[in-house]
Amino acid sequence: IWQGYRAEMDNPAMFILLPPVLRNRKDVLFGNMPEIYDFHNKIFLHSLENCLGAPERVGCCFLDRREDFQMYEKYCQNKPRSESLWRQCSESSFFQECQRKLEHKLGLDSYLLKPVQRLTKYQLLLKELLKYSTSCDGVQELQEALVAMLDLLKSVNDSMHQISITGYDGDLSELGKVLMQGSFSVWTGHRKGPTKMKDLARFKPMQRHLFLYEKALVFCKKREEHGDGYDKTSSYSFKHFLKMNAVGITENVKGDHRKFEIWYSGREEVYVVQAQTVDLKMAWLNEIRKIL
Repeated sequence: IWQGYRAEMDNPAMFILLPPVLRNRKDVLFGNMPEIYDFHNKIFLHSLENCLGAPERVGCCFLDRREDFQMYEKYCQNKPRSESLWRQCSESSFFQECQRKLEHKLGLDSYLLKPVQRLTKYQLLLKELLKYSTSCDGVQELQEALVAMLDLLKSVNDSMHQISITGYDGDLSELGKVLMQGSFSVWTGHRKGPTKMKDLARFKPMQRHLFLYEKALVFCKKREEHGDGYDKTSSYSFKHFLKMNAVGITENVKGDHRKFEIWYSGREEVYVVQAQTVDLKMAWLNEIRKIL
C-alpha cells in the first residue's frame, strides 16, 4: 500500500492520472499510516518476536508500548476526512492502475480500513491468550493489557463522536480528555424560573447527547446527517456547557432510579438527567465523582 499507492502519487509518470482533488493531500487520504507502519515494523514486531519462546510476556509488550498505541486515535479521527476524499476520486484511473499493478482484488479503501479493524483485534487476541493462560506467569500483565486495549477502544470511540460536535465557539481540547459520552433525556429548571423542580416531570424532556470532559460537561443535540449506508453520519450541535468546578450532583431523584440531578452554581440551574439503565447512570456518577 505504501509503495503501490502513496509513493505512486509522487511518480511523475503517474501524475497525469492523479485527480486534481488528490494533489498535495496524501496526508488526508492516508492519515498517519506511515507512523503506524514504522511503529509496527521497527518496534512492536520485534517485541513480539522476542516472545516466541515465552508467550507469557506478550502482555508486557502491550503494556510497555501502551502510549504508542494512542497513534491509532489520531488515525481514526482523520478517517471521516479520508473517506470523504476517497469518495470523490475512488473511480479515478490512477487508483485503477495502481490496483492493477499490485494485482489486488480489493481496492485501496479496504486497506485504509485495516488499522481501524486491527484495533478491535488486539483485545480479541488478548482475550484468547487469557483463555489458555489461567494459571501461569504473565496472567496479570495480560489482564492489564486487555484493560488498556479496551480503554483505548473506548477513547477512540469517544473521540470519534467529539469530532462531530459543531457550533462550539472555542477549542474543545482545552476542556481536557473526553471521559464519557452518551444520549440522555434531560429536564431543565432554574431557581428563579417559573417551573418548580417537582413539576419538571410533567414536561417533555429534551433529548441531549452529553460529553463529559475533565473540565466541563457539554450538552449537544444529536442530528442525523443525510446519506446512504455508511455515508450516513451523526453530528452534534453544541447547546451549552457546565464547568465541572461549579457542578454538584444528587444521586437519586424521586420517581425513577435511572435519574440523577446535576446542579450548577449553588442550584441556580438544575438538570434532571435520565439514563437508559441504572448501570449506565452509576457509571456516569462514578466518573463525575472522580472529577468533583
